[in-house]
Amino acid sequence: MAKKTKKDRLLTRKRRVRAKVSGTPQKPRLSVYKSNTNIYAQLIDDVNGVTLVSANSLQEGIRIEGNNANIEAAKKVGEAIGKKALDNGIEEVVFDRNGYLYHGKVKALADAARDAGLKF
Repeated sequence: MAKKTKKDRLLTRKRRVRAKVSGTPQKPRLSVYKSNTNIYAQLIDDVNGVTLVSANSLQEGIRIEGNNANIEAAKKVGEAIGKKALDNGIEEVVFDRNGYLYHGKVKALADAARDAGLKF
């Protein structure tokens, strides 16, 4: 059997997480995506297939000088998604780490969203 690549292992973890996590209009899924240059978060209603709220490190007020894919940027994105969610009447979410390990940037984003008032 061929050795799995890093991308294959990520997809395996992603599928395992997504099999257990699904968002509803009352309790949407907080999905995190990180690239080499930016961090993205969105609240998704899987029942209707709609993105309710989104935030990323490219937006004004969140963008920082230099690298937008660090822990500082993740914290800002977490705060922004938390504030936008509360403004739209969303208080509870289910967290979808999208196959990434709950460590570093993903953990910083989740903690900042919790501090902003989201419950998960």
